[in-house]
Amino acid sequence: MANAPTSVTKGAALTISMRWADRLIGLVSVIILARLLAPEDFGIIVMASLVIGLVDALLDLGVHIPLIQNRSATQSHYDTAWTLRLLQATLAAGLVWLAAPWAAGFFNEPQVTLVIQVLAISFLLSGLENIGVVNFQKEMRFGKEFQFLFAKRMAGFIATISLALLLQSFWALVAGTLVARLVGLALSYAMHPMRPRASLARFGEIFGVSQWVLARNVGVYLDQSLHLMLVGRRDTTGVTGGYSMANEVSSMPTTELLAPINRVLFPAFVQVKHDLSELKRLFLLAQGVQALIVIPAGVGLALVAEGAVMLLLGEQWGFIVPFVEIIALVTVVTALMSSGVFVCITLGRVALMAFYAWFQVALFALLATVVFTQADAEQIAAIRLLTALLSVGVFAWILTRTLEGLAVLDIIKAVYRPILAALMMSVCVLGLGGLLSGPDWWLLVCRVAIGVLSYIFAVALLWWVSGGPPGAERYVLDKLCPLVKPILRRVSRIGRHTY
Repeated sequence: MANAPTSVTKGAALTISMRWADRLIGLVSVIILARLLAPEDFGIIVMASLVIGLVDALLDLGVHIPLIQNRSATQSHYDTAWTLRLLQATLAAGLVWLAAPWAAGFFNEPQVTLVIQVLAISFLLSGLENIGVVNFQKEMRFGKEFQFLFAKRMAGFIATISLALLLQSFWALVAGTLVARLVGLALSYAMHPMRPRASLARFGEIFGVSQWVLARNVGVYLDQSLHLMLVGRRDTTGVTGGYSMANEVSSMPTTELLAPINRVLFPAFVQVKHDLSELKRLFLLAQGVQALIVIPAGVGLALVAEGAVMLLLGEQWGFIVPFVEIIALVTVVTALMSSGVFVCITLGRVALMAFYAWFQVALFALLATVVFTQADAEQIAAIRLLTALLSVGVFAWILTRTLEGLAVLDIIKAVYRPILAALMMSVCVLGLGGLLSGPDWWLLVCRVAIGVLSYIFAVALLWWVSGGPPGAERYVLDKLCPLVKPILRRVSRIGRHTY
């Protein structure tokens, strides 16, 4: 158990690196495609993707979760999981094909029909993928996982950009998705020796966990996509494409930082789940480190949204700036709850997480369809933010009753300094940034620099005033600055003596 933080640190560093490499490709892709394709093209793909994602969520049993949780899983478990996933994929492909005309009518966009039917093939490709690659995450072999995911991403990127230059049509995005899935299928068998066979021998064990994973996955999907469905229903294809682009851009600084960390934390939490005090310590440390990163990233993007959008995407996307400003804050709130979700899943409270996901869906649906029946895209984004803020208290209550010994005050202590530092950063960026003049790119660089420097200073000041307590700040400094440890210890002693 004592080795878990070390493995988590190394694993997180590697997975963050591979995730950033992946998202760098994604960012370059978005920038290029935003200038080659129109918002309407993205809108069509978004509408199709919503239908694909909904069917996927309705049938996704999350068979990888019981495999990761079961430290002694046999080949029979993997065969059963692979068979269940293939059956799910086949059923999903058929349902998507049949639902395509209905979806086109719902969104009032005839071109969506054929796009959905072509993308149905992606289900079959994913279902056939080698289940053995789950072991890359389970065994924390993140180098192998990086190679696998990076190759898939590069294949899709090259195909999408090449066809976008040639066709200048949304079909480039469709083809890129299929190419990435096809390459992933081939690589999964080339990189892992497991050869799964059709079997349902362990159906009871796998499905016993997966049924609640399914319920949670549907709730999570609706929580993340219902707002897009409403925008697609109430607004034009162009606005839907712009709103989706804003959602994608806004999630990059938060989701793309946390996703690799959480990918490491889940198996790490599983390793220490029988020692609740160690699990609590590891969770609070992860929560603090995540808060240090996510809060300034999301708030910072909201502060420089206009400059970032205009510079990276172009003037035709200027109408999405208000969306980015709001959704960036939404991602901060939701991202901060992610590690707590994995704690609950680790302790077997998947049903409780399913309930929480559906609570968020119900709350948003109530506000967006009953209270604010005519809400436009910007107002729907604001309703998402309100829903996220109202849900925080419920989630904290669930978490403290799941992890013995954890109190709400413990969670607050882990995140309050980054929150205060982000407020101080906002004052500096808005105040000093407004005094600057020059080219747009220069103003953006300066505002980002002001934000970074002011946040680091504010966090350091607040940590020092607090007496230099153990936690996220000390952990990060100890890992990144081993040469200045004696100085840090002296500063901590001065801080404790003074305050």
